[in-house]
Amino acid sequence: MPYPIEHKLVIGIASSALFDLTASHQVYLEHGAEAYRKYQEAQLSTVLDKGVAFPFIRRFLNINKFHPQSAPVEVVLFSRNSPETGLRVMNSIAHYGLDISRACFLTGESPYRYLPAFNTSLFLSANEEDVKRALAAQYPAGLVLPSRTEDDETDGELRIAFDFDGVIADDESETIFKRNNDVSEFHAHETERVAIPHQPGPLADLFRKLSLMQQLEEDAQRADPAYKKILRIAIITARSAPSHERVVTTLKSWGVSANETFFLGGMEKARVLGIFKPHMFFDDQLSHLQSPAGNIPMVHIPFGIANR
Repeated sequence: MPYPIEHKLVIGIASSALFDLTASHQVYLEHGAEAYRKYQEAQLSTVLDKGVAFPFIRRFLNINKFHPQSAPVEVVLFSRNSPETGLRVMNSIAHYGLDISRACFLTGESPYRYLPAFNTSLFLSANEEDVKRALAAQYPAGLVLPSRTEDDETDGELRIAFDFDGVIADDESETIFKRNNDVSEFHAHETERVAIPHQPGPLADLFRKLSLMQQLEEDAQRADPAYKKILRIAIITARSAPSHERVVTTLKSWGVSANETFFLGGMEKARVLGIFKPHMFFDDQLSHLQSPAGNIPMVHIPFGIANR
């Protein structure tokens, strides 16, 4: 009997994030829906190239391979395709051996309304409209930005990096800073509220559930010292002392933590990202989502004051 989906950490993925659909989308834009349908049918046996989110999803699904009894994670495909035009996507999923069995095909409609039906803690898409609609409905979602796809199959670790304000936490403090762009005012506000945890941000539920996955790995390593952990999480924030304390207060109140936490004080995040090499980095500000080498998968969370 399948493990109940409401007990799993579920990521929803659009085909536009999982695979490179550049050529297919161009056919749709230039020639319309009927030409797109015929193109996909003609290309049915041609495997799609890996997209920006592919390395992240492949490693995420590997968690189940190390915990087969509980199978604690799942990926669900959400697609604007019809089932007929989506066959090429499903064939490509099978080709790459991805354990994705559940799918929604909405025939041109945005899939965001169905995210809660699948207990989705994150929806990844390259369609900005779908992501904004999901966030407006208070569902967790991120816009996958174009980058060079690198998938080192000898590297079994899954590394995920998060900004803090506007991503894990709400945008309360960011609103204070942007009111006058005054760092001193921001620090004073955070110092005054150092003992008051932040309200959850759009990816708080995801972060909490990833922490449960880390606990699962801790238990596995205690039972078997040879067990090699898969998951590594970092928080990379522009904050610095003294505003760092409220971050610690918030995470402690939620009973969660990160493996690595960086308070950069406005330093370029790419300097740390280039070393940590995440398979996905989530930030609410596009100005932080830049990599000189163009090889770090970036996800924009268009939430809160930074995106108004």
